[in-house]
Amino acid sequence: MERKNNQYPQGEAARILVNFLEVSITSIVFLKGVYPSGAFERGRYMNLVVHKAIHPDLRQYIHSAVNGLFPFVEKGLVERVAVIFSNSDNLPLEKFIFKLQVNQSYASEVEETQFEYYLRSFLVKLSVSRTLTKVLPSDCRWEITAYFHASSDANMSNNLGSWIPSRTEQWQRPALITPIKSMRSEPLGLQLYLEHPSESDT
Repeated sequence: MERKNNQYPQGEAARILVNFLEVSITSIVFLKGVYPSGAFERGRYMNLVVHKAIHPDLRQYIHSAVNGLFPFVEKGLVERVAVIFSNSDNLPLEKFIFKLQVNQSYASEVEETQFEYYLRSFLVKLSVSRTLTKVLPSDCRWEITAYFHASSDANMSNNLGSWIPSRTEQWQRPALITPIKSMRSEPLGLQLYLEHPSESDT
């Protein structure tokens, strides 16, 4: 797709957001140390050094899950994308939450430089957020979970059938929230924060 004057059409902005989520989720999994370092390699994304999955199953799971969200992100139907780390009983121990807001009425093209500047700042902040997180048990599990807005589009609702309901247990009390980064640059609003269980849920 040809770009003019360093601007993105809105659909391309959704694609960039999905690619960003793929890189970010891979970075989170690397940060948490749930796989040996040999499952990753260093690469570049938006002129930043990032870690990319090279283990075939890990790479395919992240890629297929996140890229499957593209049509829903493009239509503003994705409310949140979560990376959930749980114990062997499927009780969540820690959640990285990306909260999305896509302005569907925004008709202008998206400024490339500003858009990528904000997304880079998320990756920088994420790379130094280890001290905000908890040490996980060696037998922990993790999954990518998406939360959707209701849709009146029958085709989009039918497509949701390809997503499997999460079996992760829910906390009984409100989570403890730790903000990491937020931004607003039309047509996109994005927040990244951590959720941990309250003491009564641990």
